[in-house]
Amino acid sequence: MRLSTKGRFAVTAMIDIALREHLGPVSLAAISTRHQMSLSYLEQLFARMRTTGLVDSTRGPGGGYSLARRPEQITVADIIGAVETRVDDVDEDDDSRAHPACLATQDLWHNLSGRMRDYMQTISLRALADAERAKGVKVEAPVAKRGVFARPKADVVRPAVPNSVFALAGSGVKR
Repeated sequence: MRLSTKGRFAVTAMIDIALREHLGPVSLAAISTRHQMSLSYLEQLFARMRTTGLVDSTRGPGGGYSLARRPEQITVADIIGAVETRVDDVDEDDDSRAHPACLATQDLWHNLSGRMRDYMQTISLRALADAERAKGVKVEAPVAKRGVFARPKADVVRPAVPNSVFALAGSGVKR
C-alpha cells in the first residue's frame, strides 16, 4: 500500500463530507477553501472515489458530493485504495526487482504493506469524524444562495451635507 499526499488529501476531504453529511451535498470548492487544497486536484481524487463507489455526485445549484455508503462502512483503507496506485501494480519487468538486495527485502515490504492495510481497515470514516467533533470542530450551516442577488446589500451612506450649489442655496446654510 502506498501513502502519499493523494491519500492524505482524500481522507481529509472525506472527513469533511462526513462531518457535513446531514447538510446535503458538499461542493469541492468549499472543501478546497476550507483545507487550502487545489480544486483541480480534488476533482481528480473525487472522480476516482466516485468510480469506486465511495461518493455520489449531485449536479446543479446546491450540488456537490455526498457519501455513497454510511460513514461506518467506509474505511481509511477504502479511501486510500481508491486514490493510490497499488505497489502490486508496478511493472513486473522492473529491473530493480532483479537486484539481490531488492529481492531480500521484498517480503519485508510486502508484509509491511499488508499490516498497514489491515490496520487502516479497522479505522472507519465515522470514527475519524467523531474524533474531529471531540476536538471541537464546528460545522457551520451553508449560507443559502438565491441567484445573482444573494449578497446582502450594504447600507448606502448618505452624507448630511448638500452635494450641489443649488442644494446649498436651499439648505439655509449661510456663507
